[in-house]
Amino acid sequence: MKNVIFIGPPGAGKGTQAAKLDDMFSFCHVSTGDLLRGEISKGSELGTKIKTVMDSGNLVSDELVAELLKANIDLSSKQYIFDGFPRNVSQAEIFQDEIMEENEYLAVLFDVDTDKLVERIVNRRVSSDGNHIYNLKTNPPKVAGVCDVTGLALVQRKDDTEEVVRNRMEVYLKETAPLVEYYKSKNKLKSVDADLEIEAVTKQIASFLQ
Repeated sequence: MKNVIFIGPPGAGKGTQAAKLDDMFSFCHVSTGDLLRGEISKGSELGTKIKTVMDSGNLVSDELVAELLKANIDLSSKQYIFDGFPRNVSQAEIFQDEIMEENEYLAVLFDVDTDKLVERIVNRRVSSDGNHIYNLKTNPPKVAGVCDVTGLALVQRKDDTEEVVRNRMEVYLKETAPLVEYYKSKNKLKSVDADLEIEAVTKQIASFLQ
């Protein structure tokens, strides 16, 4: 089984598919955003460095994110889905040389129509603990406003508005287009039609891993 890198814009369904594949193949889902927050909450030396950078309004450096990943993963005994890193070619090179090394991996591109994606994100809701994702149109909860799993209230993220989402799409496309070519040139890239139903997307990704 290979490790997997998810590449795709916000709202493309990466988190949903990671949860599905976790259940099917016992992957560990690594979200750099979650790791950053978790390391800060630990109060570790690394967490303190990260907090200092973030509190100053600066972006956490590629090298610091790599250090964070190395401190929190064990490629010798587990297989991972990486979500949120690498985001550009510079990060991909660090990821290859300092983290993956000789370990096998595959990059999966979530190919999605931008207009459909905006609609999807505007209709996205998450459980108040942030662990479960729904969509009011394509994957609604059984009870309106309530998480099926935890019973917690569902909320809309503050950045799930059309203006914010379209801006994020522009940033994503600018940063990620070269990254797609990078993995394509290494014969590491597979693409899925992320506009399909959730189960159909899961089936596509699973076929790459078997």
